[in-house]
Amino acid sequence: MEERSFPVSCFISSRVRHRVATVAIREDVLILVRSGVKTLNGGGLPITLKAGTAVVLVRGSQWDVVNDPAPDGRYEALVLQFGDTAIRDFQRAHGGDFDGRRTDGCFVATPDGPLADAIARATRSIEAQDVSERLRQHRVAEVLLMLAEQGCVLEPREALSWPDRVRRLIANRPHADWTAETTAQACHTSASTLHRRLAEHDLTIGSVIREIRLETGMLLLQTTQLPVGEVAQRCGYDSHSRFSAAFKSRYGFLPSYLRSV
Repeated sequence: MEERSFPVSCFISSRVRHRVATVAIREDVLILVRSGVKTLNGGGLPITLKAGTAVVLVRGSQWDVVNDPAPDGRYEALVLQFGDTAIRDFQRAHGGDFDGRRTDGCFVATPDGPLADAIARATRSIEAQDVSERLRQHRVAEVLLMLAEQGCVLEPREALSWPDRVRRLIANRPHADWTAETTAQACHTSASTLHRRLAEHDLTIGSVIREIRLETGMLLLQTTQLPVGEVAQRCGYDSHSRFSAAFKSRYGFLPSYLRSV
């Protein structure tokens, strides 16, 4: 059976400059900077994205990211995660038209009028409650086609790795009481087998749960105005202080910093 994941979108906003080190890209994603400046460093020359520019980040890549509200006073970006299903369907329909092209790491796109409009249509369709899944996939395919015509072609995922299976599971319900046993049961395997599968990637169940909860926390802080205490609860932490300590250990600043005005 094919693994299926569908498009999602969100809007990131911040009034404070912040650096997020070692951001692992889990899914192929497009980021359109609306205001402020985003800087990406993947080990080579930094990539600077000003308002009105867009970048596609490819799953498996890793970046240090700086989101800076200057000179506009607020950093804002529209994020479109394509989903495995849309990329797979696009390759089946149009892959032969773009043989030999493949995007590695990232691709800085030119968000001209048609592409910007297509991105807006895709994100609106994802957010709308009365739009069919078929139409959502069509809107995302339109964006993928325009990107391919600019030279950005994404490869479909062959299969989910065990770490990615667990990450998706936790990300769906980060607040749940995840243990080795409950995680293994949800993955239809034994705890010992799951331990072994993750150990092959130098990971533990605890480390994967922690990373996804903190990544979810960062996303909620950037995309909502929820109080830090509620963000902590939604990420599975039983106290504000424990979440704040874990967040600062990972990102280098307290979650309350992103609530600064």
